[in-house]
Order: sequence, then structure tokens, then C-alpha cells
Amino acid sequence: MSRIAAVFSALRDQGRQALIPFVTAGDPDPATTLPLMHAMVEAGADIIELGVPFSDPMADGPVIQRASERALRHHIALHDVIDMVRRFRETDQATPVVLMGYLNPLEAMGYETFAEAAAEAGVDGVLTVDIPPEEAATFVPAMKSNGIDPIFLLAPTSNRARIERITATASGFVYYVSLKGVTGAGNLSLDSVRAKLAEIRSCTDLPVGVGFGIKDATTAAAMAGFADAVVVGSALVSRIEANPDDVQKAVAEIKALLSEMRTAMDAD
Repeated sequence: MSRIAAVFSALRDQGRQALIPFVTAGDPDPATTLPLMHAMVEAGADIIELGVPFSDPMADGPVIQRASERALRHHIALHDVIDMVRRFRETDQATPVVLMGYLNPLEAMGYETFAEAAAEAGVDGVLTVDIPPEEAATFVPAMKSNGIDPIFLLAPTSNRARIERITATASGFVYYVSLKGVTGAGNLSLDSVRAKLAEIRSCTDLPVGVGFGIKDATTAAAMAGFADAVVVGSALVSRIEANPDDVQKAVAEIKALLSEMRTAMDAD
């Protein structure tokens, strides 16, 4: 059983939902990422989503775009992100790590080369925003043959045929984008998300994580009422941006917010 599957299985037995924080690797500087990953686990993170900095994102809102820009100023590349996961695994063999990013860096490295290096370092899943199942004929086998879960996005506009196509290709979990637009944008409609998750679950047994627009403990707890996982990104990255000269304060604020979310999600 993969680390991702094991986490969801254990949480299901406990009647709990996964908390999945997102941060961009190398933001605000390369030295901060590893201690931040450990701090998030201490605060209650079940799975870590680690962003691969990219210069031309499509799904990321301004907050995460600027995080990529800060990381790229430090010349953080895909091999650096893989190395961060390798160092994380020196002291944490349990927490799954999912790399989130775009196809270009993976294509440049080569799917098989990337998958082998990522698996050796301890990466558990890869979410690539800009590769649909129709174009993943070589990508998905390379990931799965190396024990890496290919994770795909579903959107409010995904019809049943599309949901069936994506969930048949994905493994680990599927990521439902809770609103139309980019990360950190718009207002959530919990009723709409609840209805869409029911439709998704009629097509697959994979866990369903929900992200985009999760900003505070109240929203995280409400989403945990019907999602298998709650993904939070911009609300964390904004703490880094707000404290450019005090990394320790940023890490402390991220840890505090995740702890609040974990407590709220676990409350009956």
C-alpha cells in the first residue's frame, strides 16, 4: 500500500479527514522549505503538497505566482525540489509528499528519469495541472511503474463523462477545484461543492480532496464535513509574503493556522 493510500485508510478508520497544506519549494528561500515541511507535519498536516516553481503558471493566483517568482530568484529547479524531499525523508518516512506543478520541467527532464529520481527521493504523488488524461499515455505509466500516484484535477464544469475519464486514470486521490478561477480567488459555495462531490463519488472510490478558497479554520471544518481531504495553499503562502524579513514569524503563523484547521476539522 502506498503512503497516500495508507494515510487515507488510517484516517477513514478514525473518522477523520486529511489536511493537505501547499507551499512553494524554495519560498522565501531554499533553507526554509525543509523546516517548514516538518513544522506543518507537527501542526497536523497529513500530506504535504510541495509546489515546483514555474515561470508561467495557469491555475495559480497572484499569491502563489509571486511565491514561484521568489523561489525562481533563488534558481530553484525541479532537481532541487526532489532533493528537498530526499532530505525530508531522512527524518520523516511516513508523511506523503505530492509535487504540484506544470508539465514543462518534467518533460525537460524526461518522464522516466523524473519518475525514477522522484521515487528514489520519496515522492508519493505528482499533480500536473496542464496534462489531461488524453495526453498522458506515456506520463501515467512512467509514474505508476515507479510507485508514484498521478493526481488529476476535477472542476465545477467537469461533466460525468469527464469525471469518469479522469478518475479511471488517476490514483492516490483526485483534487476537486472548488470554484471557477485561480487559487485564492472567489467565494466558496459549500452546497455546490457538496453536490459535486456526490456526483464524483458515484464514479470512483478514490478519496476526493477539495482545494482553492480554503482560507480559515471555519471553512476547513465545513469542507471536512463532506470531503476526504482539505487542501490549503494561498492562505499559507500569504503568511510568507507578509513577513519577508522574518521567516520564523511566517513559519509560526503557518503552523498556528494549520493547528487551528486541524482542531476545527477534528471537532464533532
